[in-house]
Amino acid sequence: MRPAPTILHLDMDAFYASAEQAAKPSLRGKAVVVGGLGPRGVVATASYEARLLGVHSAMPTAQARRLAPNAAYLVPRFSLYRSVSEQVMELLGRLSPLVEPLSLDEAFVDLEAGGVADDSASARRAGERLRTAIRVVTGLSGSVGLAGSKMLAKIASEQAKPDGLVLIEPGTERELLAPMSVRTLPGVGPATGDHLRRAGMTTVHDLAEAGEAELVRLVGKAHGHGLYRMALGLDDRPVVAERDAKSVSVEDTFDVDLHDRVRVRAEVERLAVRCVERLRSADRSGRTVVLKVRRYDFSTLTRSETLRGPTDDPTVVREAAARLLEAVDTTGGVRLLGVGVTGLADYTQEDLFAQAADARERAEMPEQPVVQEDGGPVDEEPERESAEQLAARRWPAGHDVHHALHGPGWVQGSGVGRVTVRFEEPGGPVGRVRTFRVDDPELSPADPLPLVREPVDYSSWPASLPKSRSGPVSAAGGESRP
Repeated sequence: MRPAPTILHLDMDAFYASAEQAAKPSLRGKAVVVGGLGPRGVVATASYEARLLGVHSAMPTAQARRLAPNAAYLVPRFSLYRSVSEQVMELLGRLSPLVEPLSLDEAFVDLEAGGVADDSASARRAGERLRTAIRVVTGLSGSVGLAGSKMLAKIASEQAKPDGLVLIEPGTERELLAPMSVRTLPGVGPATGDHLRRAGMTTVHDLAEAGEAELVRLVGKAHGHGLYRMALGLDDRPVVAERDAKSVSVEDTFDVDLHDRVRVRAEVERLAVRCVERLRSADRSGRTVVLKVRRYDFSTLTRSETLRGPTDDPTVVREAAARLLEAVDTTGGVRLLGVGVTGLADYTQEDLFAQAADARERAEMPEQPVVQEDGGPVDEEPERESAEQLAARRWPAGHDVHHALHGPGWVQGSGVGRVTVRFEEPGGPVGRVRTFRVDDPELSPADPLPLVREPVDYSSWPASLPKSRSGPVSAAGGESRP
């Protein structure tokens, strides 16, 4: 534990949904739900307006539609979220060399290591200036927690939501934690929480009073020891700048089970290419290819193949994933497919030659016919997507488009051979809606527009900071713990 609240936790507010509201003037102040839109879709993020209606992340989209039938339901635009995340992480990196990203919208920062804070007053100033900078640079809001440990900084940022700042003074930890639910502590999920409740422990105070020996008896030595320390407010974990990824993977859940073997193989190859794109964006290569298949009965199979050396070659990964698929029984249908790469490494030239040799050897082998599990040939004509499915794939709700005459806009919906587009831009007025044929030659997919239309120069941050064009921003929101 630190004697000063110099560990900062930043959590962007309803990140995906807030980014969509900032990008689409017609959605400001309205319920927005971002996630999978099919029958098996799951909510990724809901705006605060949608949360008031009972919608929350990880909820089935079908249930969300019943609770909020008039909300805007959008497919995620990860290219936009990554772009905004990079801006936020750059601001954090200018505060301190020790930044520990947890996700696109969340990170710990060691303010002491950056020399920007050594007591409560300087830590508060740094947190307030960070929130203002994020608003200026991205147009979005973030909540900040400040404390002497990572655990308490994260708890503080939760209390600060939305768009606030909470500082927990060292020495007040036990008093603050005592009335909180045991679920507040890291690692206490529904199962552990229920187990503790049956033992008569519902608050953090109950855990502290029970003692370490009793907690060890209830949940085991390792977990019990850590749980008791957290109940006392003790957390010595440092902020770690590098969190080395162990794997890169992508997966898709299908609205309708796939039965056609050729279609399944095509989806696996498509996922393999997406996986390599992520691998390359991280400047990594990988040695082991992993295939994940969830079948119609929810049984999940994984298969892996280790290559002679690390690779980021899409052909190598695609062919390895296809070979793994040949050993999997997909009779009855497939509801989910995933392709991943593990054993990550920095790419070396020697690896490239090794993989190229493998590729040449495979190219010289005669092509083998694809067969079913029972040994019979597969009909080479794959399942054809309906016009509705093709439209949904080409024109996902919420994604960006450009029309030769009307300019930039976003897809409100598609179906029955038509796509409806609202033409508006971030920071502009609410736009007009027009409908086109899904094959209109003047309409094409487009890249997301920046949320802040005029670029902001923050090269001098944190020494100085430009003022927000949208008027003053209150950076002292939330509550401060004495």
